[in-house]
Amino acid sequence: MFRAFLIKYAEIGLKGNNRYIFENALRDRIAGVLNPLGTYNVRKEQGRVFVECPENYDYEETVEALQRVFGISSICPVVVIDDSDWDALTKGVGDYVDTMYPDKNITFKVMAKRADKNYPLTSPEICREMGAYLLKRFPELKVDVHQPELRLTVEVRTRVYVYSTDIPGPGGMPVGTNGKAMLLLSGGIDSPVAGYMIAKRGVSMAAVYFHAPPYTSERAKQKVVDLAKGISKYTGRMKLFVVNFTDIQLYIYDKCPHNELTIIMRRYMMRIAEKLAEEENCLGLVTGESIGQVASQTMHSLASTNEVCSMPVYRPLVAFDKKDIVDIAKNIDTYETSILPYEDCCTIFVAKHPVTKPNLKTIRNSERRLEEGIDDMVDMALKTVEIINID
Repeated sequence: MFRAFLIKYAEIGLKGNNRYIFENALRDRIAGVLNPLGTYNVRKEQGRVFVECPENYDYEETVEALQRVFGISSICPVVVIDDSDWDALTKGVGDYVDTMYPDKNITFKVMAKRADKNYPLTSPEICREMGAYLLKRFPELKVDVHQPELRLTVEVRTRVYVYSTDIPGPGGMPVGTNGKAMLLLSGGIDSPVAGYMIAKRGVSMAAVYFHAPPYTSERAKQKVVDLAKGISKYTGRMKLFVVNFTDIQLYIYDKCPHNELTIIMRRYMMRIAEKLAEEENCLGLVTGESIGQVASQTMHSLASTNEVCSMPVYRPLVAFDKKDIVDIAKNIDTYETSILPYEDCCTIFVAKHPVTKPNLKTIRNSERRLEEGIDDMVDMALKTVEIINID
């Protein structure tokens, strides 16, 4: 029945003279997401994006794909009426109501948008006349202009589009319209959610994972790859950089006070992530940290890790409760993967009694114990990075 979808957006409409840039990005992202499913025609028309579907397309599969495209506020399956002659139009709308709503004992309201200003009837006239026609054809219907059970929209353009369903989209901005960032991705619940939330603001993504074989297994690494695949459904293609962190962790473990291990290891992760981010032309780092969630995420600890970075560090979950994060993880289908019992390098080398209010001067002094070998280890870690392309 539905030959097309009308795609609505929200924030993009506020972009003034730059709006076309965001519309084009949204159109291209929709086309890219739908391309594996068939030959769809995605086009812009007067403040709208339309998706015209191929024959025998899968409705549910198409909607599911569109619901992963940031920038879409709602998805409206539409019936297209090619003939805008009034008799043909009223019959087409009436047939739509008859098919979609077999029980006519409902309230309704007609809303019209006349994008084609050459059409002989104005929008209020279309609403009035169409409402009268539907009441005559279906006497059981009742008008309610305030809270109708059926909101029937008729958009008159070069063709006429009829719809009554708004399927929620993810909102946000089209990926790629706000630069690129490097996500520090672990096997936990938080970092995939952080990547999703930054991508929702239009940021494209690369990711880095710190692997510590043999202390962390290949299954732990595959878990992170699977998480990257999960968020790439929303972010699009991304590179995953796998850094061998074993020698660096063992060196820090051997040379530094154990209550400072987490902070110092984290500082070296940030240093390495920033170097990779610079190579990828990223504008910032993204982490899944939330204030007070663990010892390494107190205000003092976050200040300590921030100190080693020159580029911004974005923490979209910084004020979230764990339940809030878990709810999002479940919604984007990363939660079940995140809770698989394969530990990453952060959990393997965690101190029994980590410092929660690290003193920067003390941390810097402890890091001086690493000066003999740490730079060479960091260089080696960067030279031996494994790059996995996530499609």
